[in-house]
Amino acid sequence: MAHFDDTLLGDMNARSREVFRQIVDAYVETGEPIGSRSIARRMSENLSAATIRNVMSDLEDMGLLVAPHVSAGRLPSEKGLRLFVNALMEVGDLPNAERDQLTKNCEQAGYSLDQMLGEATTMLSGLSRCAGLVVAPKTDGIRLKQIEFVALSPGKVLAVLVSQNGTVENRILDVPVDLPASALTEAANYLNTRLAGKTLDDARVLITKERDQLKQELDDLSANLIDAGLATWAGGVKGSSLIVKGQSQLLENIDTIEQLETVRRLFNVLEARDQMIELLDVTTDAQGVQIFIGSENKLFGGSGLSMVISPYQNAEGSIVGAIGVVGPTRINYARIIPLVDYTAKLVGRLIG
Repeated sequence: MAHFDDTLLGDMNARSREVFRQIVDAYVETGEPIGSRSIARRMSENLSAATIRNVMSDLEDMGLLVAPHVSAGRLPSEKGLRLFVNALMEVGDLPNAERDQLTKNCEQAGYSLDQMLGEATTMLSGLSRCAGLVVAPKTDGIRLKQIEFVALSPGKVLAVLVSQNGTVENRILDVPVDLPASALTEAANYLNTRLAGKTLDDARVLITKERDQLKQELDDLSANLIDAGLATWAGGVKGSSLIVKGQSQLLENIDTIEQLETVRRLFNVLEARDQMIELLDVTTDAQGVQIFIGSENKLFGGSGLSMVISPYQNAEGSIVGAIGVVGPTRINYARIIPLVDYTAKLVGRLIG
């Protein structure tokens, strides 16, 4: 789930929070901008339209509201919706009637796995009034044909795994917020040229072995430079960074300059390998309910859509797939989040 600036919440008093909540509620109900007079009628506190306009102006200055047209009322921005979902929304339990309906339909005897997943997705779509989506169960030891990494938002990446038999898996990953896009491209290119027909575990073993070999090569080269009095480890700690000295001697020794270039290259390659191993680690263990609002999700960012998706687990607690919905940014998050969460848990229980 994307982060939000929690200082914004501290800048809002009880009145501005209530006005903001009413604007979001109205947006979920109608999808239309709402004006100060309409908000005044919805408020429990007796506030004038002028007072509410002042509050709305402050919220707009904070980036939480937008005005689609002059004097046409206000809508919550994506930033505002994220603040609401993360900090102000009250998520209740799924009504028993809907739990029973989901459980009954998915437990129908004779359903195959595909039928059960199809029924769960159809039910989820109908109850949420959004498009349902499902990622079929992972197969342990899947043999890769291709893997791609798609940046969704800071700290979130979608791993797309295509197996040799043509099945496609999509896994949402938590990665370091500062992971550069170039690392995703390099990781995909590296994996796709070396790992056809191999599993993710095979990939990790191969890259770890290569990284260890590179570290040994780096250690040997660094030791030669240090023995020659031309370099030293920063702070005396081996494994941090290499400080070059005696630069006048370097100018007279072409071989040493080439060694330093090799050291620099090895540092870069090792950093890339560490990033690849980290990506593979989170690819095999992606979990947690994910909410992507509007442009936070690069897959739907240009379409004004949001996605709520939750992984489901097998009896051993391993994540084997995911299920969720895609809908407009004004979806009823408070209703859909528990609906998606329950459906994912139900599917996990039924697949055993």
